[in-house]
Amino acid sequence: MKKIVLFVMALMVSVVANAQFEKGKGYLGASLSGFDISRQAKKFHVGLDAKVGYLFADNLMGTAQVGYSHKEDEKDTFVFGVGGRYYIVQNGLYLGASMKYKHAANYNDFLPGVQVGYAFFVSRTVTIEPELYFDISTKKFDYSSYGLGIGVGVYLFKDQRKN
Repeated sequence: MKKIVLFVMALMVSVVANAQFEKGKGYLGASLSGFDISRQAKKFHVGLDAKVGYLFADNLMGTAQVGYSHKEDEKDTFVFGVGGRYYIVQNGLYLGASMKYKHAANYNDFLPGVQVGYAFFVSRTVTIEPELYFDISTKKFDYSSYGLGIGVGVYLFKDQRKN
């Protein structure tokens, strides 16, 4: 009996994962970070990000992002960015690249970055997405950071309109 249940569960997961990253789907996501490491000494840090995306080809998504970050003893920062994700072989693993604009009082910076993450499907459309990131400061390398973010994503149904 256990083997049958495991087989059915594996079949359901493979069917669900197989159709998630199709051309024409939308994406909404939110993430929490604060697990980053940089060359600067930090105390308390929390970051909140919101993303929207669109799969303009199978396994290839363009994204736009806004974010807010609070660090103890530093000015709050706001981030605006664009990027993309490539999903590897429909298994949830993705590689990403982004360009962010970071703004704080008396501080502006551009941050090209790379990400690697995994979309764990908890339902047909909802994911938990842990992500490792590395953002490189164009002002001073010491302002670069890398770390771990955890997010929730919603993959919206494919647009059914005919072109």
